[in-house]
Amino acid sequence: MLELKTRKTQKTIESVTGLTILDHALKEDLDWGFSCTRGTCARCRCYVASGRELLSLPSDEEESRLEPEEIEQGYRLACQCVVKQSGDISVTHKPYF
Repeated sequence: MLELKTRKTQKTIESVTGLTILDHALKEDLDWGFSCTRGTCARCRCYVASGRELLSLPSDEEESRLEPEEIEQGYRLACQCVVKQSGDISVTHKPYF
């Protein structure tokens, strides 16, 4: 299961391998801020509380845009973060602004 949290909503859905966290949020019509879908704006920044091992490794775009400490703590860009395996994943939208 994939738990998606925003400031106003929380939704638990079945995850689909191959889709990004942002794809899932948009598919569920959640208010998940984003501007580019290329990993450059970082408006889709999120915190992965659990299930990090079920997601793709940080992309070059994430490593360029996020600080190493952020990635180590579990922050990702939802547009770059792909579900690789099914399981329990919990993600909270955490934009910088």
